[in-house]
Amino acid sequence: MKIKFSLFFKGIAMGAADIVPGVSGGTIALITGIYEELIESIKNINLRLFKTLFTDGFKSFWKDLNGNFLLTLALGILSSILLLAQFISYLLINHEFKIWGFFFGLILSSGLFLYRQVSNLSSISFFYLTLGFLIASIISLTGPTSTPNNYFFIFFTGSIAICAMILPGISGSFILLLLSKYEFIINAIKDMKIDILIVFAIGCIVGLLLFSRFLSYLFGNYKNNVLSILSGFLFGSLLKVWPFRTIIETRINSEGTIEPFVTRPALPNTNNIEEVIFFVIFTLLGYFLIHFLQKKSIEDNKE
Repeated sequence: MKIKFSLFFKGIAMGAADIVPGVSGGTIALITGIYEELIESIKNINLRLFKTLFTDGFKSFWKDLNGNFLLTLALGILSSILLLAQFISYLLINHEFKIWGFFFGLILSSGLFLYRQVSNLSSISFFYLTLGFLIASIISLTGPTSTPNNYFFIFFTGSIAICAMILPGISGSFILLLLSKYEFIINAIKDMKIDILIVFAIGCIVGLLLFSRFLSYLFGNYKNNVLSILSGFLFGSLLKVWPFRTIIETRINSEGTIEPFVTRPALPNTNNIEEVIFFVIFTLLGYFLIHFLQKKSIEDNKE
């Protein structure tokens, strides 16, 4: 029971990380010492496992699945996400420059940390860093502020976002942010929009089963290239969370209200110096939070 409570609270920490862009649930799993067991448990979910269910019964199936571990961890993650969604939604509406500043610092620090993990800095690693930066920058600059809210796109978003969970340093929320679906999913959790959450969850399950082995293979065999391109993604996405923007194009959404559709980053307005100060302060808070977590991760791995 003591072990289960400990694992549940590790799940809570992972859930808190996954709901914040720039903080990786995979990083928290590394810090708390459950990363390898989590990856092996996910990779073990295959057709052979379900064959065990029908041939040897539920007890053998649950043991091979490592069911107690996954269920306890999932309950912790889910509890954390449900509780924090309300808080994050409130901050996005009432403290925009503070929360985006915090996210900016988180992502910047994560990008720097990831690139420092590249063991062989070379022209190849710099190429992949630049490639990741350019791709994320183009998406951030040319992508609309709003993306489709149909079930197909929500499913697609979930299948891509969940893959980030198994890569330390990049979070699922970062993917949601890049696809302009972060606030949408946060509000869906807050308002308990069951249909949206079910489609998103199915996308997560499918994405995890289809891509986890592929991503694990890439990370195991091309680690430096993967770290370099992920670092570039993070740096390029900073344009997406930069809160000082000029509205280029608007549209009327499904609820009949006018909303920004295409925006561009702009220099801060000196007339609102308070917003700039808050942005800088919370950027520093986010930056040093990740710095502390990553330092703790390295110390624990050495032990």
